[in-house]
Amino acid sequence: MGIAAAYMVPHPPLIIPEIGRGEEGQIYQTTEAYEKIAESVKQCSPDTIVVISPHQVMYSDYFHIAPGRVAKGDFGRFRAKEVSFAADCDMEFTDKLCALAENRGLPAGMEGVQDGTLDHGTMVPLYFINRCFQEYRLVRVGLSGLPLIRHYELGQCIRETAHVLNRKTVVIASGDLSHRLKEDGPYGYRAEGPAYDSRIMDVMGAGAFAELFGFTEDFCERAGECGHRSFVMMAGTLDGRDVVARRLSYEGPFGVGYGVCAFEPQGVNPARRFGTAYVQQALERMKRQRETEDAYVRLARRTIETYVRTGRVPELPDHLPDEMYRQRAGVFVSIKEDGRLRGCIGTIRPVQESLAEEIVSNAISASTRDPRFAPIEVGELERLTISVDVLGERERINSVEELDVKRYGVIVTKGHRRGLLLPNLDGVDTVAEQVAIAREKAGIKEQETVELERFEVVRHI
Repeated sequence: MGIAAAYMVPHPPLIIPEIGRGEEGQIYQTTEAYEKIAESVKQCSPDTIVVISPHQVMYSDYFHIAPGRVAKGDFGRFRAKEVSFAADCDMEFTDKLCALAENRGLPAGMEGVQDGTLDHGTMVPLYFINRCFQEYRLVRVGLSGLPLIRHYELGQCIRETAHVLNRKTVVIASGDLSHRLKEDGPYGYRAEGPAYDSRIMDVMGAGAFAELFGFTEDFCERAGECGHRSFVMMAGTLDGRDVVARRLSYEGPFGVGYGVCAFEPQGVNPARRFGTAYVQQALERMKRQRETEDAYVRLARRTIETYVRTGRVPELPDHLPDEMYRQRAGVFVSIKEDGRLRGCIGTIRPVQESLAEEIVSNAISASTRDPRFAPIEVGELERLTISVDVLGERERINSVEELDVKRYGVIVTKGHRRGLLLPNLDGVDTVAEQVAIAREKAGIKEQETVELERFEVVRHI
């Protein structure tokens, strides 16, 4: 018993004939692959099917595991209400999964939205499976904005749950690939789109799950992918096992990539414990990085670690460079965890008596008071990457042509609304993108006229 099979599948609603009304013929290879999967599930005859879907309830810092004994849904929003579903849910599996996640320190459970409605990322694969096999109970798991390794770890909890409960379990990782394959596609074209699809199909087709962690947040965002976190969580359910991986199909005629792969677990293989290996490699990288941090970053890190562990503001050390005691400037402290932004707070003008005190104040705010994120916890401290930007003088400019996205940060102002974006940020490659993000942060609409200022920074890492 345990994980019997796993599948990577897309979820285009138009693959359903009642929705596609003939257009589904353009992705017939995906349909044929789905039919093979459905037959495989029938042969497997699982007790439980776990569907991981990016269209489940999703929170930035929490995995939502759907509650309820019955889940229902239909394709009414796609003008096919007659195509409906009702599934009994495996509540014993869900309860055990929540308990194991809690024991592991993962923020996962049934809190939040209490909705028994099936999403289309779940219904599309069930449409094909149900035509062959219906004697299963369903578990629905959503994604989060947490790092990839946390998704992998929840996958490990799914595997452990299936083993402890002696459930023959099939895992469905639902997710489309890039949405940026064609100019006339839903999100236009970017070179990262086809690059992502080619790379992910090679990785998944070979079962080379360790390589999933090498897809950076910036690359995935620019590619407009939908299912990467689903695939990572699914990989976690196969941690430590050899797998027979089969690439069944890939298509992208509508500007969105649809990939289908099947995975059959084999015997135990310690060399494929990719989660453990990733964590160890990350800790080694962090150790090397700490050894090269300058005084500015060391002060920020010391402040964050002390405050998170004790709730106390540390005293300033007496061995800092002299300018940190004498000079004053605006400072931004940025924190990343496993490559993903975890907090960023700063001051445009100095509000403390020295640079050192400015760093201390903003390091505490970035780690515990950024409204976009939950406060950093002790268990995260070893995985944090920290940078400190010291702002130069602001300079009023008359046109965006006076900006350089790599050299200058920008401040946009409209009345009392003000937005700032630092220079040389990952994923911000043009002045237009830089100004648009600064406007968005300030709630200033595109058509509103704004005052522009630029500034340079000294970045400490």
